[in-house]
Amino acid sequence: MAQHRIDKSWHGIKQSIFSAQADPDGPEVEVKLPAAWGQAAADALAAMLPDQPAIDLVEAAESWIAPIAERAAAIGVSTTMSADLHQLLAARRGAPNAGIWRGELTQPGFTFNLNAFLDAGFGFDIMGFGDAVALAVTALTLAAPSAHDLSIGFTDLHLFITRLGLDYDSREARDLAALLAAYMTAQADLASSRLLAGGMAPGHKIAAPPLPAGSSLPGLSEATVMVREQATSAGYRRHATVTGFAENFEADALLGAASVGFLPALSALDDAGELNEWARAKLAAMGLSAEAALAAMIAGTELLLPPRPAAARAMHEAISPFLHRMPARPEIAVAAPAKTARQILPARRSGYTQKAAIGGHKLFLSTGEYANGRLGEIFIALHKEGSAFRGLMDAFAIAVSLGLQHGVALEDFVEAFTFTRFGAAGAVEGDPAVPQATSMLDYVFRNLAVNYLGGHSIAPALPEAADTIGEGQADRSPLLPLDLPAPAPRERRRALKLVGGQ
Repeated sequence: MAQHRIDKSWHGIKQSIFSAQADPDGPEVEVKLPAAWGQAAADALAAMLPDQPAIDLVEAAESWIAPIAERAAAIGVSTTMSADLHQLLAARRGAPNAGIWRGELTQPGFTFNLNAFLDAGFGFDIMGFGDAVALAVTALTLAAPSAHDLSIGFTDLHLFITRLGLDYDSREARDLAALLAAYMTAQADLASSRLLAGGMAPGHKIAAPPLPAGSSLPGLSEATVMVREQATSAGYRRHATVTGFAENFEADALLGAASVGFLPALSALDDAGELNEWARAKLAAMGLSAEAALAAMIAGTELLLPPRPAAARAMHEAISPFLHRMPARPEIAVAAPAKTARQILPARRSGYTQKAAIGGHKLFLSTGEYANGRLGEIFIALHKEGSAFRGLMDAFAIAVSLGLQHGVALEDFVEAFTFTRFGAAGAVEGDPAVPQATSMLDYVFRNLAVNYLGGHSIAPALPEAADTIGEGQADRSPLLPLDLPAPAPRERRRALKLVGGQ
């Protein structure tokens, strides 16, 4: 390998040699790169440059940067192209795709790590990002002058959004990503228009679809509007497409991205079983220490659930109008949840038994608790009800208890079964914390919410007798406390009317 002068951008960065593999079954390769970049970056570089017994990152970068810089100087485009590209890579802000590293120029592309443009206070370097996009367009055009399509995109959007205190699956996050895509495309369009040589085809019309209303990043909306005005004033760009997402997995890993492109992470844990970057960022954004987060999760609070699969499709739809090309709408495979071990209750346990009557129908609710006071089982005993109804209620209580012992949050049961409506329903006697219930199940979970979740904020169960019992029964006399209802007068069964379709 030819020896090149080391650009000063790499001075002061400690280098290490890693034993890397392009794939698990391939031979080991010695890779020299910054020590802080780690094993994943070394493996990615080995995959970019296969069949090489040893790789030096700085020399490998110089091999593709030098020809670009020479062409830039020859035509007077830039005299600092070499230093600018080295600096961009050394800061892990951006890197070209594997084809540029290998000298295969049929599909030139460039990827930017959005997180590298955040400062310590999570301020975003808008102008730096715009300059980097323009630099990438110029460099790729000089590397592959005959290419009609470029692919410039960003990566690790999930971590970027989380660091800014936003949920990936939120309107604010999608609006921010759309504005970032629009700003990147406007900068790329403008740079491409400046490279449109006289005498060439008339070029490709620059479009400007409507922007989202605002952004959580100060100054991004204004910067996007300004650059788009300059780009649309230019009218046409050199390339058919400039921005979009391609499969630049090696470039993503070289830049230290934890998730690919605009897609979300599928787990809070990395391959080593430790918290992912986005998971740590979320705890930091919430102001939670590791101890506080652990305590909250033991108590049943879900803090680190990854975004739902539909969130990736929603993000795809949000940013698609602002990029020249996009991959097919993602279908995220949902991993089957791991089977959780059942946490057996202690042989001697605490709890309580509550006697109440709902609409005059008596029941006894009993609970069993773990040593820390968490609910682990319930029993529902009915009196003077039919054997079938008692059997169903026993089976229901067992199913809920098994769910609690396998880690299902009580909040999920409360949300599912409050406001269920069927008889018996009405006034509750014997439990001042729950004055009304729309059914026995509604009462049971209101009682549990009050005693285990502090759930006094649940909306009251307003009596709607006609809603569950039928017309003609709402005028019956109120029931006395804990007495069975008086027999209802025999009512005439309504006739059914069959309606036929044409």
